[in-house]
Amino acid sequence: MTDFPSGFRWGVATSSYQIEGGVAEDGRGRSIWDAFCEVPGAVAGGDTGAVACDHYHRWPLDVALLGDLGVDAYRFSVAWPRVQPTGAGLVERRGLDFYRRLCEALLERGIEPFPTLYHWDLPQALEERGGWRSRDTAMRFVEYATVVHDALGDLVTKWTTFNEPYVSSIVGYGEGRHAPGAREGHGALAAAHHLLLAHGLAVREMRGVEGHEFGIVLNQSPSVPVSASERDVAAARRHDLLLRRQFTDPLFGGRYPEDYEEVFAGVTDLSFRHDGDLAAIGVPLDYVGINYYYRQHVADAPHRDPDPATRTAIDIGIDTTRLPDVPRTAMNWPVEPAGLTETLLGLRDRYPDLPPVYLTENGCAYPDRPGFADQERIDYLRDHLAAAREAMTAGVDLRGYFVWSFLDNFEWAHGYKHRFGLVHVDYETQDRTPRASYHWYREVLARQRRSTD
Repeated sequence: MTDFPSGFRWGVATSSYQIEGGVAEDGRGRSIWDAFCEVPGAVAGGDTGAVACDHYHRWPLDVALLGDLGVDAYRFSVAWPRVQPTGAGLVERRGLDFYRRLCEALLERGIEPFPTLYHWDLPQALEERGGWRSRDTAMRFVEYATVVHDALGDLVTKWTTFNEPYVSSIVGYGEGRHAPGAREGHGALAAAHHLLLAHGLAVREMRGVEGHEFGIVLNQSPSVPVSASERDVAAARRHDLLLRRQFTDPLFGGRYPEDYEEVFAGVTDLSFRHDGDLAAIGVPLDYVGINYYYRQHVADAPHRDPDPATRTAIDIGIDTTRLPDVPRTAMNWPVEPAGLTETLLGLRDRYPDLPPVYLTENGCAYPDRPGFADQERIDYLRDHLAAAREAMTAGVDLRGYFVWSFLDNFEWAHGYKHRFGLVHVDYETQDRTPRASYHWYREVLARQRRSTD
């Protein structure tokens, strides 16, 4: 692995519902994930995030582990229902105080807070009023974002609005695999648009404090056709629209994708688009976060539903189950580090005005080994860091790298089955044990500091 330049940021990442627990404490309201976990069969093993890693109570221990690791940045998320229990109006000061204590402790150890304002835990009260299908939810997000920004703005300078709006909208409202568990067409596409609108309006509202920077985090997987046939190539382009371009074109290209109306003909009437939305969504950003895990290998396939009017947003005539003959993680995700280089170069080439990039999530789950040895994770991280460095050499303005995840955690619909953490968590005792990958990453960071001193 080649050395990285001075000023490159090194961190780890988590999210609120996956680690905090304390879901009924200090005035926190219910989130869509609290409700989704109560649906029989929705989450593996009937697991919930009610306790998770108990970070809400054990955060000083976790900050100490971050300090020992040697990171200079920590990406976490703020739980909207902990700050505004019903998603609007009343502000719960105890929730804000929790994040303030966390940020102060991080800064005392020389670790910069990188908060994300929304990592999928919408207040359930807003979902009952339409959730992200509703334009009003975007307005409520602006109010919430401003509350947090005003409360923590003396401690935080890097502000991320959303984590992976694709997952919140398409997986949550189209596929139904994540909260709120809907399987819709128009509703999912409206959710995607309203998330982008909320992002742009919130950045506009928060701008103005000297030194503050704003960005958004997107999951990015190259859509690779499984063959050179015209049908598979066209299917891969449709998939790229669903996963990436419906978000990146409005954000960085000032346009809606040219093939959007063709792909979703009959699924939506586009009534969620209003005059002025593109200008709001395309507000200039200081950075973009990219989450990369694997390539998507795409084949043409029949629509599941022959009637566009009743199709879900994911029913676009594709099959993503034909995986390549390469190593895979415990999640059955193909390990292809070259896809990261491809992702970063592709974004730079498609969007000449792309802001500086942070790799905000990159990591893997593997079965536990005796003695907390996890050579597979070390190999994965080493090879992806090399791929990131290759993209930088080719001219990508990459500013930092965050491992997913700092801790084992509640892995959404998979429950506690899969472990991504540099730190092992015993969910019975809440004991934390650094894995071999934690010690490896600590040495990487120490070596990088020595090389740039």
